[in-house]
Amino acid sequence: MVDGARAFTAPKGIPEYLPCDGFVRVRDALLTAADRAGYGHIELPVFEDTGLYARGVGESTDVVSKEMYTFADRGERSVTLRPEGTAGVVRAVIEHGLDRGGLPVKLRYAGPFFRYERPQAGRYRQLQQVGVEAIGVADPALDAEVIAVADEGFRSLGLTGYRLELTSLGDAECRPAYRERLQAFLARLPLDEPTRRRAELNPLRVLDDKRPEVRALLAEAPLLIDHLSDASAAHHAAVKQHLDDLGVGYVENPRMVRGLDYYTKTTFEFVHDGLGAQSGIGGGGRYDGLMAVLGGQPLSGIGFGIGVDRTLLACRAEGLPVDDAPRVEVFGVPLGDDARRALVVLAARLRGAGVRVDLAYGGRGLKGAMKAADRSGARYALVLGDRDLVAGTVALKDLGSGEQRAVPLDEAVDVIVTALARQ
Repeated sequence: MVDGARAFTAPKGIPEYLPCDGFVRVRDALLTAADRAGYGHIELPVFEDTGLYARGVGESTDVVSKEMYTFADRGERSVTLRPEGTAGVVRAVIEHGLDRGGLPVKLRYAGPFFRYERPQAGRYRQLQQVGVEAIGVADPALDAEVIAVADEGFRSLGLTGYRLELTSLGDAECRPAYRERLQAFLARLPLDEPTRRRAELNPLRVLDDKRPEVRALLAEAPLLIDHLSDASAAHHAAVKQHLDDLGVGYVENPRMVRGLDYYTKTTFEFVHDGLGAQSGIGGGGRYDGLMAVLGGQPLSGIGFGIGVDRTLLACRAEGLPVDDAPRVEVFGVPLGDDARRALVVLAARLRGAGVRVDLAYGGRGLKGAMKAADRSGARYALVLGDRDLVAGTVALKDLGSGEQRAVPLDEAVDVIVTALARQ
């Protein structure tokens, strides 16, 4: 560092993931589960028109009212760094006419999302998520598939210490009557003024209050699960039957209220008690009215968002080995300029054959280069010197066993590909 120059650090509340932290392995495991169920990738904008979230997520939610990064761009347009993925996916489906083809539209995404939070472990201002959305079919079997995809992602990492909590938030037929019943109950309670205003705007939000004194007041609150319409009750029963058939365990949590306003019917959360206060590692639900609210067809939808950050913390809490795979499989050690030229070409041929390869650059000696080979995590080292070039061979060293043998240079690619395939 230059004398007097300030060393920069990452912004507060934004985690960074370095090679071998396990981030890539966790993210890719969650994506693989979605890929196997036919969810195609969509790359969403990092920021959108602020109105998309105000209308789609709900102005009464903490996300919109307290947590969004909103600013005016140079054209004086109000834009917001994306706080969640569903609204953006639905907007994209409408804008690009994806709902005009075969249904359901099945999409998955991954990347950073932004919320102005009080930073703590598992609660970040830039959070990493994997999400899926299935739009256009109101089939309880599809609800169960979405839930099972998330469950499979967790299981593929070896996680066992989590539970799936499930409920139904009803539909347009039963929600209005329940809303009146809940508001009447809340009106009799000694609530503070901000909570009372929240009850008037969206009484379900009050049920999500985490303060012990408020939760005690809500002990006898009416539960929506007890006032479902016949259609919602039948849908909920069918979802549970499908989950039973799939062997996906769950517990019913009739007091669950997700933090976004668009949820209807099936609503769920995966909870890991090894994470303390930030125990939710993922969740989602059905949002049957959202597409129409955002200007599209009145189609149904179901999806989830999984926190990669929290899933990684859950893996660490269970002591699971989640280190990313070694960055290379083969490490080249050239001894001399001519050997370096030859190994550069051989490395390119190996990479063309699908092998991950690195070289010792900078004219290191044999001892330093072999230390670099060990640190790289490679399975094999290729050591090439002037005598090897004359003989037309290269030394192939197994860095695990220490065994070394000479192989013809023109056969090295085939020999290494075959050896790696046996691992």
